[in-house]
Amino acid sequence: MTDSLAIRRLLDATCEIAREAGRAILDVYGRADFAVTRKSDNSPLTEADRVAHGIISRALAGLDPALPVLSEESAPTDHATRRKWTRYWLVDPLDGTKEFLKRNGEFTVNIALVDEHRAVLGAVHAPVLDRMYFGHVMFGAWRSDGAAAPKSIAVRGASSPLKVVGSRSHPSPELAAYLARLPPHEITDMGSSLKICLVAEGAADVYPRLGPTSEWDTAAAQAILESAGGRMIDLGGQPLRYNSKDDLLNPHFLAFGDQLRDWLAPIQSTSDRQDRNRDF
Repeated sequence: MTDSLAIRRLLDATCEIAREAGRAILDVYGRADFAVTRKSDNSPLTEADRVAHGIISRALAGLDPALPVLSEESAPTDHATRRKWTRYWLVDPLDGTKEFLKRNGEFTVNIALVDEHRAVLGAVHAPVLDRMYFGHVMFGAWRSDGAAAPKSIAVRGASSPLKVVGSRSHPSPELAAYLARLPPHEITDMGSSLKICLVAEGAADVYPRLGPTSEWDTAAAQAILESAGGRMIDLGGQPLRYNSKDDLLNPHFLAFGDQLRDWLAPIQSTSDRQDRNRDF
């Protein structure tokens, strides 16, 4: 089997796992009542998160039992163990739980394959929209809607006015300061990793994330964005990498489709710029 055929089969299998988890999520989403608890950081955890986690974990283990699976809903894995992993699955079974609870449909299933600290394969499935974004950094990126044939996607050159996508549930003063320094622009609010996917398919120019995220929030969509010709960098201009430090928090970042241009300049001129996690 050629490498390209093997990768395409792995992509297809990953997408089907995401769809299966999505169907289980919709079963919970369609009910009038479902269980909601709070995690240690006070973020919500629903029955749908747990069910999707179980489906994805079992299915990925069936694809290759030797590959570790790190999920947002897994038991914590210390860095001494994780640092030995060169290749593993990184999963957010339900990205955008707040959007799920608001019932606005802007939540996703995120599955990424990380190889040597880089997210190389990603599938992002939006169950309510019946939309799948997927890609591999060696072969490109695609979007499929329902039963329609997948269509290749790619980033575009920057538009005028700029099209900026922002977080619906997590605005920040840093974001407001950044936007104030951009040239004329339009902003669209969106939930979950769909924001990065909008940049990947050329529907937006830049997504500045100047608030907290974890590695499972971004890996799958970053793989898709880079497969579509885009970039995702920290505020020092370095690509986001995974499993390279003790914690699983991302630095603040920019996801964009065009060349670097002046995306960093508005942030670097801001005196309250935050530089945490700069060991990438």
